[in-house]
Amino acid sequence: MTAMGKKTVAGGVFASRAKTLELEIEQFLGLVDQSAMLLEEAVKKYIQGDLELFEKQCSEIDRIERDADDLRRQIKHRLYAEMLIPDSRGDVLGLLENTDSICDVAKRVTTHFSIEKPEIYPFLKDDFLELTEICRKAVQELTLAERAFFRELYRVTEHLDKVHFWEHQADEVEDRLKRKAFESPDIKEFSKRVHMRFFAERISLLADEAEAVGERLAISAIKRTL
Repeated sequence: MTAMGKKTVAGGVFASRAKTLELEIEQFLGLVDQSAMLLEEAVKKYIQGDLELFEKQCSEIDRIERDADDLRRQIKHRLYAEMLIPDSRGDVLGLLENTDSICDVAKRVTTHFSIEKPEIYPFLKDDFLELTEICRKAVQELTLAERAFFRELYRVTEHLDKVHFWEHQADEVEDRLKRKAFESPDIKEFSKRVHMRFFAERISLLADEAEAVGERLAISAIKRTL
């Protein structure tokens, strides 16, 4: 079988003439990684009170989100115009479209922070930092799983297991943060308790999206072994 064949379980999906496509997909996944890392840093700077640097990182996330959209459309055009990887084309397009939603989530979170400027109470700061770190790890494991899908199919499950692990950890931190917000006497106004809940849920969406894309990736990986 060629590198494009379904039976090449240990290898990649790309033929030699699809090298440019492979590089573009790698670039796209790199942008997704960057969006998650920048979100983590942006939340950290916001909590530290460095709003100037926070806004710069918001702008960078906006740029990355636009670049990822443009690159995804470019990849889609190349797949059809050059008739590349016909056996996997639908799965690849679906994966890229769903993965792009992670950049959208990162942009929405920082936009909410920038517009609403929530007051993060001191006893919740570490929880917010931990939550964003965990969500970033979930995204990074997802992009590693997607790289494995294209290069080393047998490693997909290894990384998806870690996506599920980090998503579960994010759920636990999110629940803990919300309980602390609603049970603490330090927050006097109910609206501010709700505000803490809202931002915890928005950040946690990053890990939720990573898990959702991972479930689709798992199905695509199984199909390639048949």
